[in-house]
Amino acid sequence: YACGQTVYDDLHIGNARMYSNWDVVVRYFKWRGYKIFYVRNFTDVGHLTSDADVGEDKIEKAARKEKKSAQEIANYYFSIFRKDIRELNIEEPTIWCKATEHIKDQIEMIKILEKKGYTYRTSDGIYFDTSKLKDYGKLARLDIKGLQAGKRVKIGEKKNKTDFALWKFSKKPGVRQQEWDSPWGIGYPGWHIECSAMSSKYLGKQFDIHTGGIDHIPIHHTNEIAQSESAFGKKPWVRYWLHGNFLVNKEGSKVSKSTGGLYTLTELKEKGFEPMVYRYFCLGTHYRKKLVFSFENLQNAKNSYARLKNLINETKDDSKINEGYLKEFHKAINDDLNMPKALQVLWKLVRDKNAQGKIGTIRKMEEVTSLNLLKKEELKIPQEVKQLLEEREKARKQKNWKKADKIREKIYKLGYIVEDDKEGTKIKKR
Repeated sequence: YACGQTVYDDLHIGNARMYSNWDVVVRYFKWRGYKIFYVRNFTDVGHLTSDADVGEDKIEKAARKEKKSAQEIANYYFSIFRKDIRELNIEEPTIWCKATEHIKDQIEMIKILEKKGYTYRTSDGIYFDTSKLKDYGKLARLDIKGLQAGKRVKIGEKKNKTDFALWKFSKKPGVRQQEWDSPWGIGYPGWHIECSAMSSKYLGKQFDIHTGGIDHIPIHHTNEIAQSESAFGKKPWVRYWLHGNFLVNKEGSKVSKSTGGLYTLTELKEKGFEPMVYRYFCLGTHYRKKLVFSFENLQNAKNSYARLKNLINETKDDSKINEGYLKEFHKAINDDLNMPKALQVLWKLVRDKNAQGKIGTIRKMEEVTSLNLLKKEELKIPQEVKQLLEEREKARKQKNWKKADKIREKIYKLGYIVEDDKEGTKIKKR
């Protein structure tokens, strides 16, 4: 199960890094011969602007801002999201699950928790009582006593600071665009109950892997565990948690909307960076480490990716498999999904002049990396470069080699390499 997008805005490159990481997980297990049942949600209600169960619903806020219905907002940004992840070669999940289509499942789960004595009512909703769990916060290793004894924070009618909403009441029924009737009153689900109800509906009361960002650990995933293990009695509810680290700037601060730098894939393309370059950039840093984003670093990745493709394109095609390199590749990924090391193995193979079965082996590796390394792309030569090529050809016919060499240097600075052989002049990207 992968925590998906709250579809109120465009997919940004921080999100794109996460989905690229989890795509490798899915592809690797398939590569190893496992059958994968992969569930990814998208949130279209209940995700508030504050993790403290206050603030405005992000979808409702976007709908008001853009003067559209909440459903129009969710559908539009979900379509953008799917387009972007396709451009990143991220596989579609087995099941897409939409929060608003699973309200009944969420209500049923809250009823189970209520029956077992884990809930209480306030004037603004139904809350989960975290004091009923001795191991609450185990995923994040939260110091609950220290947390509660810290600086004073208004908790309203909550019994405990860590308690969280399962169902929120509409302040004035009929004002919100998205609200439903329930045994407790008209309202909408809390964000955490959505993921628990949807994941368990499709994967069962106990399943193997749950992914997300490290920012989900202290609240969202901690609360998912609390309510799910309380409802289903299964410990652990999830066997393995995978958390990706942040995209950060050079100073090490998280790249966010407030600090700037959260570009979309479209904005990166406008700056000359195709989605496969960004995927390559992401796979070059371990998923549990911070990825330092800058256009300088992205340009380095672009250059590296282009060199790799050029070397592969110059390699003679064959269908053999180099078992030694494939084993080394597998060993790298098997070490906590060490994709940077796996890419090093790929580079080592490409540069090995004595290696046999290069293309066949790269084709197998591509089942995991999915970087379009073997895809033949039509070279689009800018008009400026075409004109320089014509000028160079005239200089060569006039045997003005000095001028021809200067033009070659100009072309190189524009990002293209000119090569002359018996068959004529060839050009390729630098």
